[in-house]
Amino acid sequence: MASYVDQVLIRDERVVHVGHISLWSLSSLIAAGVLLLPVFGLGLIFLAMAYIKYKTTELAITNKRVIAKFGFVSRRTVEINLNKVESIQVDQGLLGRIFDFGTLVISGAGEPQAPIPGISEPIRFRKAFVEAQEAAFGRV
Repeated sequence: MASYVDQVLIRDERVVHVGHISLWSLSSLIAAGVLLLPVFGLGLIFLAMAYIKYKTTELAITNKRVIAKFGFVSRRTVEINLNKVESIQVDQGLLGRIFDFGTLVISGAGEPQAPIPGISEPIRFRKAFVEAQEAAFGRV
């Protein structure tokens, strides 16, 4: 089965960077799963939730837009054209700085802010975005 990002690519659009959700952002679910495993396997539910969240979150930058997809049964997507993005900011707390994860907040022209939480290597993702935006619009 093709990924969501692959399914929504349009003609002449190609992926230039793929981001991932950080396992550190799922640490509370994983810890609860491990701690509650002896309690009638209750921990399996938390571990399954962490696994599903990790596997069903897709993040990509293409030569035309930023694409983020969250969820499996209920799906939430964020797709913003590169030329509509006014700013992209990184929010990281202390643990995020230590373990290199955080939230990207994308602000688009005429669009509300689109937060993308728990992303691994958010500074690298932002850098890839800026490079894609410069390449798309000829700014060097």
